[in-house]
Order: sequence, then C-alpha cells, then structure tokens
Amino acid sequence: MARAKLICFGYGMELRHLRYFIAVAEEGHITRAAERLGMQQPPLSQQIKAMEQELDVQLFFRKPRGVELTEAGRALLEDARAMLAHLDRALETARRTARGEQGRISVGMTPTAPFHPLVPRAVRAFREAFPLVSLTLEEALSHGLLDRLRNEQMDVAFIRNAVPDPAGLMITPLLDEIMVVALPSGHALAQGEGDTALELASLASETFILYGPPGSGICDRTIAACQAAGFSPRVGQLAPRITSTLGLIAAGLGISFVPISMQRMSMDGVTYRRLTGPVQPRALLSLASRRNDPSAVVRQFVSVVRRTAKGLSDPEAE
Repeated sequence: MARAKLICFGYGMELRHLRYFIAVAEEGHITRAAERLGMQQPPLSQQIKAMEQELDVQLFFRKPRGVELTEAGRALLEDARAMLAHLDRALETARRTARGEQGRISVGMTPTAPFHPLVPRAVRAFREAFPLVSLTLEEALSHGLLDRLRNEQMDVAFIRNAVPDPAGLMITPLLDEIMVVALPSGHALAQGEGDTALELASLASETFILYGPPGSGICDRTIAACQAAGFSPRVGQLAPRITSTLGLIAAGLGISFVPISMQRMSMDGVTYRRLTGPVQPRALLSLASRRNDPSAVVRQFVSVVRRTAKGLSDPEAE
C-alpha cells in the first residue's frame, strides 16, 4: 500500500510522496520533516524536487531558515490532507471489517426465543461490543430459519429444532430448558397455589393446542413427552405462533406445553403450571450458522452468544 500510485492527479506519483509533501509543509523545514519521517534530509529534498518536476509546479519557496508554501503548494496541501484522511478511514474500515467490528449481520429467531433471557442479553452484549455492526432481527419458525440460512438470506438463527440433517450448517447447542403447561385460568387444574405442579399423566384427557408444523422442535417434543407418559395427545388445533397459541388457551380452547421462559409473558386468562413425572418435556435452544462462513462479524456474534450462554444462570431459578 505504501507504494500505491496516485491516479487522481493523472501522475505516477506514489502515496508516500504526498506524505513527504505534507510533512515538509507542516514542519516548514526539510531537516525537521526528515526527522519526523525517519529518513535522511538529502533523499527527502530530492523527492520534493522530483514531485515539483513531475507536477511542473513550484510547491515551496526555499529560504535560508526553511521553506514556505507557494500558493500552489497551499492549494495542494488542503486536498492532500483530505485525500490521505479519506485513505486512512478506508484502511481502518477494512481493518475493522476484517476483525468483525464493522459490517452487517441478519439474526433470525423463533417466536419463543426472545422470551428466554439469553437471546436479548446476547444481542444487547453484541451491540454494545460492536456498535458499528448493523444488526437486523427477523422472526420465523425453525425450519424457515434453516432454509434462509442455507440460501444465504440470513447469517445466524436461534432455533428450537433438533437438526437431523445439519449438512452445511454449524449448530451450537445453548440450553435445554424445561417446559410447563399453559392452561386456561378457569380450568380446574389451574386452581390452587401458583407453584402447584401437575402430573403429566393427568393431562391425558385434555385437548392440546400445538404450535408450529409437525416436525418442529416443540411440537414433536410435546407429542413425545405425552407418549412417554402413556397417552397420545388429543390435538384440537394447530397454531402458527406461540402468541396465537396463548390466545386460544385464554379463550378456553385447550392447553399447551411451553418453554418455562414463556412464563415471563403474562396474558390475561392464561395460567402456567410446572409438570412432574418420570419424563419432563424440554425445549432445546440452539444457534445455527453456516459452516465455514467467512464473515468475521458472524464469528464474533457466535462467540458473544456462547459467552453469554455460559455465564447465564438457570432461568428456572430466576
């Protein structure tokens, strides 16, 4: 880069020549400028003379005690400073981008992910550490997020699914939280103290509202937990999102298993109860990204999420 040619003036001048010129102009003395540049005085004088010859312009008046800019030299100095400042900014931008400190990242998340404290904390920590990175958030179900990752329409995603075919993806498990049952507040099983736990098998006659398509993480884990307790859930409706699921529960149309972190979402008409029994349904939360993604920003984001997950206390105790 030090020997890159300047083409804006139409001359074969090198960037170092501009730096030489600026140093002499600011010092007003070639010897002091040479000391500042870490070079000898005679080569610097030769470089300035060669620059003047190439431009066919006198840049300095030579005086017994130093040099003084000509009118042409003053005009060049202003533009030369602006040009090198612009170059320095461009080089620093490149360095920051290479370190993952500047750029863009698209982060996806399932509808239930933002309710777990890990997700907002990790996003906030990343934004605080890398304020020059433009971050956008998108919500979709896990299978949609994985499709967007594979199609390079998204960079990372918080997902709830286990990924049976992770070809081309890197799946970072973050946590495996227990699920609770969300009941209509008027339901007989919702009565009593708030910490009353219910036997999973006692829900065998209930109507379940499942959210997400079959094959999605929480839907499959709900069915598996019921079957392990000795019954197949009677499905009343399939809901596309957790918010619509809770709305249906509040209307008295059924019950559903939700991650324990969803208890932070208080909704009129919905009561949460813990479950007991030999099999506890659990909801996986992972971070998915493309394997061998060259983006330094993505690597920094994954690193921040891992550190945040490692330092996060158990949400069941919060």
